[in-house]
Amino acid sequence: MAEPPSLSLPGTVKDNRLLKGVFAVSGIMSTLVIYGVLQEKIMRVPYGPNKEYFTYSLFLVFCNRITTSAVSAGVLLASKKALDPVAPLYKYCVVSVSNILTTTCQYEALKYVSFPVQTLAKCAKMIPVMIWGTVIMQKKYNMHDYMFAFLVMVGCSIFILFPSAGDINPYSKGRESTVWGVSLMIGYLGCDGFTSTFQDKLFKGYDMEIHNQIFYTTLCSCFLSLTGLILQGNLLMAIDFVSRYHDCFFDILLLSTVATASQFFISYTIRTFGALTFATIMTTRQLVSILLSCVWFAHPLSWEQLIGAVIVFGTLYAKSFLKNKPKSSPLENPENGTSDTFKGNP
Repeated sequence: MAEPPSLSLPGTVKDNRLLKGVFAVSGIMSTLVIYGVLQEKIMRVPYGPNKEYFTYSLFLVFCNRITTSAVSAGVLLASKKALDPVAPLYKYCVVSVSNILTTTCQYEALKYVSFPVQTLAKCAKMIPVMIWGTVIMQKKYNMHDYMFAFLVMVGCSIFILFPSAGDINPYSKGRESTVWGVSLMIGYLGCDGFTSTFQDKLFKGYDMEIHNQIFYTTLCSCFLSLTGLILQGNLLMAIDFVSRYHDCFFDILLLSTVATASQFFISYTIRTFGALTFATIMTTRQLVSILLSCVWFAHPLSWEQLIGAVIVFGTLYAKSFLKNKPKSSPLENPENGTSDTFKGNP
């Protein structure tokens, strides 16, 4: 008699989970690593024989958001889900404004600090998320969370304060530019933490589908960033730049594509494996991005920076592996917040 089908199910389930894991890791790592490299290339590498730099950060925000908005609308229509807003429109706009500020600070900071510095600084985002969570959501965190956040802050501080002498930014030199770059990164972390917390509040206050929030938030971002470009007088200048340098146009097109694709890989990973696995993947992605940037764009690291990086990534991995039985839901994870399911700024 043939073997009952049920006896072969465990192996099949295990194989399917392995394939899903490979799919998720490959998708996140490839899209976000490519995103990081392109982001640095566009903002820090000159184009054309005249060595012109692309300086229109808000134009990158606009391109990313209009692409993500169009794709999320397509997903909602294809799945026959309603396009009607679930929450009041002004609440989507609040998320949109904070997200635009987050991404703009992120792009602008690359003019003054290297990509490895920026990427490592992003690891400290659990600190503002915890602060905003306490203020807005009245959340409580234990001493372990504060200890991990403090260690990450120490590692990031070491990495930023002891740069290699050979890592010179293309816009300006000296400590003044570093201070401005760090100030922009602090603005990025503060706005990103607020975005995470407010998204968490929206998800808990309304029966909201992830693509519904992505669509309306990015749609608001499109209008706001376009308005900002027009008021600054940079829209035509940015269009002129990409029309003169076609390689910049294709870099921006690819940047918007991988940024949009990453949203769906992130959502899939959290839905399938949970926030703990996702946090580990993201930590690995940040490490790979730093190493790739150091090799590709010749960013030498000082031995102090290596120590800082070891402290940061060692702390993040320890945090991930020690939380084998998380007490909170994925949306309450102080490291990730809900912005990891809507990652307009990877």
